[in-house]
Amino acid sequence: MGREVPSAIPGARATRSRAVTPVAGKLLEIGVVVLFVATLSTALYGGVVPEYRSAVAEEVGDRTLTAAGHAITSAVPSTPRSPAVRPGTNRTVTVRSATTRRTVDLPDTIRGESYRIRFADGVLTLDHPHPAVGGRRRLALPTEPTGTASTWRSAARTVVVIRRNETGLTVELVNR
Repeated sequence: MGREVPSAIPGARATRSRAVTPVAGKLLEIGVVVLFVATLSTALYGGVVPEYRSAVAEEVGDRTLTAAGHAITSAVPSTPRSPAVRPGTNRTVTVRSATTRRTVDLPDTIRGESYRIRFADGVLTLDHPHPAVGGRRRLALPTEPTGTASTWRSAARTVVVIRRNETGLTVELVNR
């Protein structure tokens, strides 16, 4: 084993192999701790954390859709109640149309992935790659909107453009 060293006890022989015992004990302790952390991490990331991420992402998607719907409905121009006087003249004109543009802030990603919000026939729809995230909301608009379907992308700067004229409303979701 090792070379002999003098011992304080007469007749006993000591070797240098005793110095290995504390090191081996510490290595076993470290191994047990690493095994515990690995087991705990596997259990958490294998089951609990993904379910939690999906639940949180579903809530964020619902709030995003609600906020987008509120931004659109609050951007609808009001109907003129009385004739307006054109500035700089004494002429009274009746306003027959109005346009509103409003920037809408949306999260860049939900659950780490980009998404889209579509508007068609008075309904907002959240499209997301993960099946747990999504939804539909019918908007409470004064009249049924006309026009073609439009889409917001989450990574773009999003603007809603609403035009009111004598035929009704036109809602358009624009990416800048």
